[in-house]
Amino acid sequence: MTDILTDEIARFVRAVGPDPDETLIEMDEYAAAEGFPHVGPEVGAFLRFVARLNDAERVFEFGSGYGYSAYWFADALPADGEIVLTEVDEDELELAREYLAAGGYDGVARYELGDAMETIDRSDGPFDVVLIDHQKDRYADAFEAVRSKVPVGGVVIADNAITASVLDFEDLLEWAEGDAPVDCTEHTQGVIDYLETVRADPAFETIIVPLGEGIAVSYRAE
Repeated sequence: MTDILTDEIARFVRAVGPDPDETLIEMDEYAAAEGFPHVGPEVGAFLRFVARLNDAERVFEFGSGYGYSAYWFADALPADGEIVLTEVDEDELELAREYLAAGGYDGVARYELGDAMETIDRSDGPFDVVLIDHQKDRYADAFEAVRSKVPVGGVVIADNAITASVLDFEDLLEWAEGDAPVDCTEHTQGVIDYLETVRADPAFETIIVPLGEGIAVSYRAE
């Protein structure tokens, strides 16, 4: 069960969605054994689907962990495509390298150890799909840093738009319905700041998709 979907609906979504390969199954088992907060197969399949829909050639991730979301993205890229993985934990990034190599995707992956904000500053666009999944209080800054590198037709996706262990959904709902929540945690306020930023940007159209822990999907329309 996710924090949003019931057990039955989560099972249904997984059963109807694409079948994971052996490496993805191993990666899911790793997350379960280690208690690692990955996006899960429902969101992973959605990420790949989005990349296929806009014929993505380049993807950038703010926070890649051990490569789970990158693995899903990589399958949608052409042989000369690129996905940029960023991670501050060297062991996790090395594990990501091993998993993507096992799946045959090492050729499209670029591994960047260090702060994702510094990596995006020195990375030339365009990026057809961007995933923001690092510190919540830096989400809005990440969007501002990558905005100019997302072309028309590009998509920016932020994880944990509804829930996470560090978020208070009641505060998010209060904000969404027009009230100002009192004493938000910095993580909850970070998500609020992000959603205010992308919703106020006239070039982007944003929706919330209730999969996993909730993802905000922002499409660049102009």
